[in-house]
Amino acid sequence: MNGTVLRAEVHTQLAQIGQADIVVGIPSYNNARTIGHVVRAVQAGLAKYFPMHKAVIVNSDGGSSDGTTEVVRQASVEDFDAILLHHRVTPIAKLAFPYSGIPGKGSAFRSVFEIARTLDAKACAVVDSDLRSIAPEWIELLVKPVLEGGFDYVAPLYHRHKFDGTITNSIVYPLTRALYGKRVRQPIGGDFGFSGRLAQFYLTKDVWQTDVARFGIDIWMTTTALANGFRVAQSFLGAKIHDAKDPGADLSDMLYQVVSATFGLMEDYPEVWMPIHGSEPVPAFGFEYTVGLEHINVNTTRMLHIFREGLRNLHEIWLDILGAGDLGEVKRLGAQDDTLFRFPPSLWSRIVYDYALAFHRRKLPAEHLIKSLMPLYVGKIAAFVIEAQNMGQAEAEAEIEKLCVEFENGKDYLTTNWKQP
Repeated sequence: MNGTVLRAEVHTQLAQIGQADIVVGIPSYNNARTIGHVVRAVQAGLAKYFPMHKAVIVNSDGGSSDGTTEVVRQASVEDFDAILLHHRVTPIAKLAFPYSGIPGKGSAFRSVFEIARTLDAKACAVVDSDLRSIAPEWIELLVKPVLEGGFDYVAPLYHRHKFDGTITNSIVYPLTRALYGKRVRQPIGGDFGFSGRLAQFYLTKDVWQTDVARFGIDIWMTTTALANGFRVAQSFLGAKIHDAKDPGADLSDMLYQVVSATFGLMEDYPEVWMPIHGSEPVPAFGFEYTVGLEHINVNTTRMLHIFREGLRNLHEIWLDILGAGDLGEVKRLGAQDDTLFRFPPSLWSRIVYDYALAFHRRKLPAEHLIKSLMPLYVGKIAAFVIEAQNMGQAEAEAEIEKLCVEFENGKDYLTTNWKQP
């Protein structure tokens, strides 16, 4: 699908720019409070690390009503000399415009891919507009492996609080790693580098009228790169400090969005993921250092209440998806004392695989199916929080590693059952 989605006035601006080496996209929606800092960090990173390259910053806005685009137009680094090793040879062009199409992050990214193709960019990056921890170095770490190292896709590697990113830690990372055999730690991190070649490949995929355009774009970009043989790396960016979400709060929409996109991609690439066993690390860039992280409070009492409500209300659905044996194990969990609540990793990996199989067989409409996973997911996270309460970051990460190995070891269960009607 190659039809352009860019407006006439954007084409005029692009014609004036002509060509660019680097395109950095900042999708936004009502981020006036944070986006000025993000734009200045991007400008400073381009000026400091790529002074000889022509660069364009693209703000693709989803209809903000809080003055976000005005903040982007006005944002600039006041004192270039203080942060520059070289003066820039060419000024950085800035484009800020509303995108058209289905509202969502994916539509905003599509505009960035279109601009990268039009300008014949060699390297691109996209960064979230709600970041408080972005630094100029991020641009070097996301762009340089593409520009100078021949990589097509650079995923972010952050230190995050042990209770942040729970959908990534409990489902998306272990599942993606087991399926495609590469240890990309933050497959839905939000900040990525990619080659112009990969941007053009993304545009050939007819997904822009689907849920990918709304919210599944991060996992779609990562999986598409992995499954199609593009060279993938990751770069350590320090801390990810953004508007974090309480894992005990209502994450059902986000869970549906991310998991349905992940399961949908399994349907596209079974011939790629089925033969893969185990996993291997991907090349990593950047100096890994310890960072201070904002604490996240989690209400496990509320979470365990949601889990037990699920046991009462979803019995028939869970029986159909999990079978009597695993449902029996889940019921035994419900009888545990709150302070000792544990959720075995082997049981959790089987549950995720059973849900992928139910999605594959269309046992229920996708939204109903994945929303029925929510109480089980909340129970799994509550168990992790209770167990990891007094653990340091490294110990908590070791628990996630154990879960990943469990997913890898149990993959035969998935592939054997996938082939059966």
